[in-house]
Amino acid sequence: MFFTFKIFKKKPRVYTKIESHIYGIITELLKVSSTDINVDELGGKYYLSNEEQHFKVTILSNDYVIRLTNTHDSVAEKYDKVFVEDVLKAVKEEKHRRMEVVYDSITNSIEKMAERLHNRLIESNEQDKSVRRLETKEVKNNKKANL
Repeated sequence: MFFTFKIFKKKPRVYTKIESHIYGIITELLKVSSTDINVDELGGKYYLSNEEQHFKVTILSNDYVIRLTNTHDSVAEKYDKVFVEDVLKAVKEEKHRRMEVVYDSITNSIEKMAERLHNRLIESNEQDKSVRRLETKEVKNNKKANL
């Protein structure tokens, strides 16, 4: 007996025109470094704000609501769960990427500070040894002169 198994491939989600537009706005905001990303994980709220462009996005993950606000309008709509999860995935990935950049920067700064401190301690120890050598030579010379 031969069984034929169909391999089910997950079809990419096709967004509505409005969803595609909103997803595009959010991804473009995420690309701009001046866009702030704030997260209240316990409350399930995600905030994007770009003061330069006077644009804010609030994502309520528990209710699947996205609020877009600019200087003229504010619109909040409930969207499909899958769509909101895709938007949140993009936000979380960008937040994680930014955190990695900050982490790498801090790590590099700490490593450079530690290296400078280490080199400074080595220099200090070498200077102490040379000062001690000079002091011991002076003491030996004084003893010989006094004899």
